[in-house]
This record gives sequence, structure tokens and C-alpha cells, in this order.
Amino acid sequence: MKALISTPGAPRSVDIREVDEPRPAPDEALIAVVAASLNRGELALLPSRPDWRPGQDVAGTVVAAAANGTGPPPGARVIAVVDQAGWAERVAAPTSRLAVLPERVSFSAAATLGVAGLTALRGLRLGGSLLGAHVLVTGASGGVGHFAVQLAHVAGAHVTAVVGRPERASKLRELGADRVVQETEELEPRFDLVMEGVGGPSLERSLHALNRNGVVVLYGRVSDQSARVALPDFRGRPARIHAFFIYQTDVETFGADLAFLAGLLERGQIEAEVGLEVSWRDLDRGITALRDREVHGKVVLRID
Repeated sequence: MKALISTPGAPRSVDIREVDEPRPAPDEALIAVVAASLNRGELALLPSRPDWRPGQDVAGTVVAAAANGTGPPPGARVIAVVDQAGWAERVAAPTSRLAVLPERVSFSAAATLGVAGLTALRGLRLGGSLLGAHVLVTGASGGVGHFAVQLAHVAGAHVTAVVGRPERASKLRELGADRVVQETEELEPRFDLVMEGVGGPSLERSLHALNRNGVVVLYGRVSDQSARVALPDFRGRPARIHAFFIYQTDVETFGADLAFLAGLLERGQIEAEVGLEVSWRDLDRGITALRDREVHGKVVLRID
């Protein structure tokens, strides 16, 4: 079968090559991949991992059910999150980390849910009950950000979205943001929870925007800038910074959360924003668009 393999230093950073078929473990289903999506973490690793097979977010059809009898039967439409090797014609996925897709949810939309959707969902849970809470989402037009805005809105929060480009404000209001502000604007200290994925000066502003006992969930640093955090920032106003990575949470319940997200998508309570969809043979275009922050939402690969 064919798969995308990292080739640092070559004209193309990733190339399609012939590889061995997956050998599923007893608790793994074999999936024929129809769509996959890109994550910034994968892009960051490509230059330093020769012959690596990237790909975490996949959607497709079960070819062979798990030998231990768990999971869906052959022919089922599924979404899954795997550790790697998802940018391929077929991939083996633990049944605890996949979910059956509702018929009305497309493979392309489903492929956006994995790492981004789980990061938004599990990050927001760290804030406790969000009903009536004030939530700030930085990098709100990105893959995690646009899900965080919607999920916080569904949970009953007052949502403020932070964007770098003003033309992205109207879409975020449609998705549930009560207020949209620019990256450079100062924020009053009223937020109970901040979903922070930008880092650098954005993180510094986020800390000053917290309510007493507020929480910053730090899930990324797309700015690649460092932040200055000093003890005096918290005097008289205790707060918490929670560094967050979904693979350090309970991976055995990924499937249940993916099913929950897919259900919200089917019912129209959230939208999957596919900012760019390309053939996996045109991956470099997708990498450039994501790296340069040219797209709203997610970049999706068609495995065609």
C-alpha cells in the first residue's frame, strides 16, 4: 500500500512511497482511510524525523474488524485518532480510540475532529462548569480555537474570541462568539477560563485577563515566542496555568469523546471548518497554508 513518509532535506518534505500493510493488534480495526487532517505538532516534527510516517486524525471505512470482537464491523464509517501513520491508504486503530460516524457527517468534516476537537473539549473541561462563565479563546480561527469557541458556547459560556485578522470576526460570531477582539487589544480581568494556543505576548495578556482563581489552559505556542511570567502577576489574584496535551489524558476514552463530537456535528450544534481540502498528492500546498496561518480551521487531505 502507499503512505506518506517524511523526507527532510529533499525537495518535498513528505513523499508517497510503498510500505508494508499494517498488522493490527487484537484490539485494533483496520481502516481504509478516506480523509485525514494536518496538525501543527506533526508539521513541527517533519524536519527532524526522517522516514517518519505522520498522521493522527483519520476518517474512513473499517476493512477488518478487531480480532477480539470489540468495535464496529467491516463497512462501518469511522473516525479515529492514532499515534502516527494515518496519512496512508490504510491504518490500524485501537477500537477504544475510534467512533462510528453518523451517515450525515462527511469524511472530510469528521477528519477535522480528532486532535483539534479533543483538545478543545478536554481543555474546556478543565474549567469546570461553563454555564455563565466568561471564556477567552486565543487563536480562535485556528483548528482548536474554532472548536473551543463553539463548544464553550454550547456549554452556556460567554465567549470572547481573539483573532489576528479582522476579516475573521464575522465567522466566529456565527459560531457563537459573543465578542471578537484583535490580538493587540488589552482585556479587562474578568475571564474564568482562557484557552491559550498562541504563547508569547498572547499568554502574558491572557494571564492579566484572568478573574481571581481563573485558569489558563496552555495547549500550544504557534507564535514560537516565549512569555514573561512573574510571581507579582499573581499577587492578590491567584490563578492557575495548566499545560495541556491530549496524549497525556485518558487515551482509552478518545472514542467516547469522538462519538460525542460527531453527534454535535450531526445535530448542527457545532460546525467543522475545513479551511482547505487537497489531495494527499498535493500535501506541500496544505503544509504551507497551515504553517503560514493562511487558512481558517483545518487542512484536510483526501487519500485518493
